[in-house]
Amino acid sequence: MTRGIRVTVVATRGSVPREAGAQMLVTAEGIEGTIGGGALEWEAMAEARAMLEAGRARAERQVALGPALGQCCGGAVTLAFEAAEGLERRGGMPVWIWGAGHVGRALAQVLAPLPQVAVTWIDEAAGRFPEPIPDGVTRLVAADMPRAMAHAPGQARHLILTYSHDIDLALCDAALRRGFAACGLIGSGTKWARFRTRLGAMGHADAEISRIDCPIGDPSLGKHPQAIAVGVAARLLKEQLHKESARPVARGTMTGNGGT
Repeated sequence: MTRGIRVTVVATRGSVPREAGAQMLVTAEGIEGTIGGGALEWEAMAEARAMLEAGRARAERQVALGPALGQCCGGAVTLAFEAAEGLERRGGMPVWIWGAGHVGRALAQVLAPLPQVAVTWIDEAAGRFPEPIPDGVTRLVAADMPRAMAHAPGQARHLILTYSHDIDLALCDAALRRGFAACGLIGSGTKWARFRTRLGAMGHADAEISRIDCPIGDPSLGKHPQAIAVGVAARLLKEQLHKESARPVARGTMTGNGGT
């Protein structure tokens, strides 16, 4: 049974609120996601709900934001409407969150809506996760979390913040053996100094150990779980934007975590 109408920005021209690929799901009860807010979004919601009432499954609409809607952006968008069960999860950078405590929950909530990331959330028991978990997050229950590291993509970005220092250390060891694009550990300077020594004793070279970031996020934002999550998200987005801007353009085309 169709849950609602998924609205997708499939093309843009000029200044617009959101990029191509932005989505929202419109149901009889509400919306999920956003295509940029304002008059454009209200018009899209009205169109989608009219489709639900009429039983229509597909439509496409081109909108000039200035003349049609009185928005100052001045650009134009093409919107695709289609019957759907939910938002479409596009491939993004794999982010693995290890631990479902307060910081893990904040990270999952902040990162899940971002189209640039694909979140996998791991803990050792199902009861440690909130219900429900954020849409689009893949939950992995692993009684032995360090062993589960072998299932992570080699290009994953790991955020290690379990309830146990011993598990955190074992995860750092497993990540160094598995390989990763980035790895962050929650903790204080004292914790990291001890971990560096112990990881060295496990046979890891100092240069490899130094690839693990501790603390995570932006310590200047404070130690509140949501502040840590915001700092982590900002860094991930900056890294992704830098990566995309560094890609060659084809010719002829336009283009302080406390004492944890």
